[in-house]
Amino acid sequence: MLRTGVDLIEIERIKMALTRHGRRYLSRIYTPAEIDLCAGHPESLAARFAAKEAVSKALGCGIGEIAWHEIEILSDDQHAPSLHLHGTAAQKAQQLGLVYWSLSLSHSQSHAIAFVVALG
Repeated sequence: MLRTGVDLIEIERIKMALTRHGRRYLSRIYTPAEIDLCAGHPESLAARFAAKEAVSKALGCGIGEIAWHEIEILSDDQHAPSLHLHGTAAQKAQQLGLVYWSLSLSHSQSHAIAFVVALG
């Protein structure tokens, strides 16, 4: 089985959420490890937000059925994005037989994009 997901977001949306809601926004969407990794870099937060949306699309359920923290985007030793699924997201992936994930993140000055491929 092959599943894909993609999402594009304006970085300004993340900047506005940070300005309006600060720490409350961060702790609602991102794990503590993601917050530490992206501190001071709204473009990195935006890319991870897009990744969470893209992963939920690949799982076929959208973010409404999965808590934001259940999709965690960290970095590996080579600084490439590293996907970690928890809770309902991990259960959904297991039900679909998805065992291999590839994630790509990128951003410009104005937008961030994430593309995910899942294989099972």
